[in-house]
Amino acid sequence: MTQPLPLIVEHIFTMDITVGAPQMAGKGADGMDLRIVPVTGGVVSGPALQGEVLGGTAADWLRVEADGTAHIDVRLTIKAASGGLVYVQYAGIRTGAPEVLARLGAGEAVPASDYYFRTLMRFQTAAPDLAWLNRTLGVGVGQRPPSGPRYDVYAVR
Repeated sequence: MTQPLPLIVEHIFTMDITVGAPQMAGKGADGMDLRIVPVTGGVVSGPALQGEVLGGTAADWLRVEADGTAHIDVRLTIKAASGGLVYVQYAGIRTGAPEVLARLGAGEAVPASDYYFRTLMRFQTAAPDLAWLNRTLGVGVGQRPPSGPRYDVYAVR
């Protein structure tokens, strides 16, 4: 029997985003509520990437189950401090006990250890100094403070 290969990750940045009021689109064919949440801006800081999240064309096409479990589907653009643009697409899940999800839904501050919030990120850029992102998978460990989502993003090496 062979040993499993190790999973090696490296923190590359933290992203704090701001969001606007959700547009409630109603129940989809899958029975989940669709909420289109505009991303209005944000800040990216970390050892491998710094910059700002551009608002205007960014959003989360959030599908929410009856128990409050959220299926995240985000597309946004980061303008790096070097001037390059990075397209980011990520999908994920936020789930927990019903009472914890109800508190999050009400905008309360809930410790991140009380719920599960993870994303898988893909990147695309034409900026030569950021080309390494085109060949990198990111895993985001999320939290949802009242100010807006926050992700600690790790490159899977």
